Amino acid sequence: MNALIINCSPVRTGATAEIVNIVYGELKSRYDTCCICIDDYDFKFCKGCRACHDTASCVMSDAQVIRDIMNRFDDADIIISVSPSYWADIPGQYKSFIDRVTPWCNTHEPHATIKPGKKGYAIALRTGPSMPECERIIGSIEHFYGHLEVESAGHLGLTSIEYKEDVGPRKQEIIDFCNKI
Repeated sequence: MNALIINCSPVRTGATAEIVNIVYGELKSRYDTCCICIDDYDFKFCKGCRACHDTASCVMSDAQVIRDIMNRFDDADIIISVSPSYWADIPGQYKSFIDRVTPWCNTHEPHATIKPGKKGYAIALRTGPSMPECERIIGSIEHFYGHLEVESAGHLGLTSIEYKEDVGPRKQEIIDFCNKI
């Protein structure tokens, strides 16, 4: 089985990346595991032209970049999105990706598809102490999964994490979550 872990942050060396590394370390012995960082891909914002609602494909010149990421989704049996809070929601880069994935979403016919039977997991982190912000991030990710027809199978919210050094004391909590995947 294949697992895809997505660093939804534009920061490749911060707390989100540290969590991705822990998840990777826990899953690599059980799954063929691949990690990507959304910031490794260069794509433009969706223009809202709705051409994909009629064609099931994007007409923008950089559509191949999105298809490449979606090929990774298609290959995965398990998808884990790890997202920090950017003003109480997912980072703009990940939101822009979600917008560009509209051709694969079940919001219209025809639509492109990925193989069925996938399970999606979400990990949200934020600097503050309250959980509702993590729940909002998790909700955004799970809503996205739903439109891809990926089953939301579990989530973890982590508060009071600002720097990667803050992840260490929460490592066992992350490991325990990974053991449920």
